[in-house]
Amino acid sequence: MDRRVLFATLILLAGGATGVGVALFAFVGVDDATTGTTVVWESEPAAGDDGSGAVVATVDGDPLLLRPAVENGSRVVRATIVGTDETPWTVPIAGPDAERGGGDDGDGSGDGPVGVSGLATGTLGGDPVVALTTASGGLVVVDAADGARRFAVDLGGPSGIRPAIGDLTGDGSAEVAAVTADGGVLVVDGEGDAVAEASLSGEVTRRPLVAEPDAEAGERGGLAVLTTAGDPATVHMLDASGGTRWTTEPSVNPLSWNAADSRDGPVLALGGANGNIETVETSDGSDRYEVKLQDRPIAVGDADPGRVYVGGSGSVWAVDLLDGEVVWKQQYGASTRINEPRMGDVDGNGERAPVVVNRAGEVLAMTQQGEVLARGGPADVVVYGGPLFADVTGDGGDEVIVVTDDGTAIAVDT
Repeated sequence: MDRRVLFATLILLAGGATGVGVALFAFVGVDDATTGTTVVWESEPAAGDDGSGAVVATVDGDPLLLRPAVENGSRVVRATIVGTDETPWTVPIAGPDAERGGGDDGDGSGDGPVGVSGLATGTLGGDPVVALTTASGGLVVVDAADGARRFAVDLGGPSGIRPAIGDLTGDGSAEVAAVTADGGVLVVDGEGDAVAEASLSGEVTRRPLVAEPDAEAGERGGLAVLTTAGDPATVHMLDASGGTRWTTEPSVNPLSWNAADSRDGPVLALGGANGNIETVETSDGSDRYEVKLQDRPIAVGDADPGRVYVGGSGSVWAVDLLDGEVVWKQQYGASTRINEPRMGDVDGNGERAPVVVNRAGEVLAMTQQGEVLARGGPADVVVYGGPLFADVTGDGGDEVIVVTDDGTAIAVDT
């Protein structure tokens, strides 16, 4: 394939007194031979969410699209079989129908619809589950297979912040971690029983991150929580009992973050409002590097071992987690903001690679080397969340699912 590719030397220049690296990178250009995309499925809208709260869960080998929604005055989670109009279950979370669904949102109020967080998926006791928090302060976990209420817990403070599911202790059993807007932290086991609690200074607006331990590598696990205390913020790393292992104040004002593995141990990657990416060691909170990508806010997305993918204004980057070098940069969509990159196997070769969607709904699927596989997508839509993935056509590869601001899911074949 004849691609216009401009290679530049990968260099990190010292940022003077600021200590910020400036990256010169390999630019990978989109050419006219880029494969187009085809819309293969479109769902009904799901009122009550801007599209960013949706997730895909796999139940008995079949993908389910799970969306927060409002139905008949009740806040619900709706499950849809991907590629069909079938809704196998809808479970009320709060509102007049919540009692029939197995209880209210965990704080005893039962008045809704209330605001809820985005959804989180994982496995508890071998069963796929979906978790969320409510603005009024409840943590709710339901089984993804049938929507049965697994448990609801009072967090003791307002929330509406996406929870996290992961194995904090390394014992093979996952926990659910939730935070409140006023700095409360609660970790529960698969039955909803508290295993760790903490109260942190400052407000919380970002989801917590589970850093799972690796006993073979001698790496400790923990729960990372970001608060507004500090200048401009503070990262708190908590142990499995809720104790503080370390705190640090990052240099960037983080609008997004994610946990990632590198060749020299795991890190937290923070995307700044100033266009800088900063990485912090999960072991001790020390700063590994800070690199400027552009002058506008960036969104940190998924990572594979060794690099993290970042979206910005009209551009997406692959950044080496070890030293901050930009492995490649891909531009598309002029100055349209790109949502957080995610990884899927869109060509069925068994290799997960980065895919992005911008606010205008345009999808860009790439290889791990930044070469474009496909570009296109639905027209005249607004999209606030990153792409989701499921095999809608049965061809063995993932289709890209874009969820619009009215909750409509659109599957795009690349």
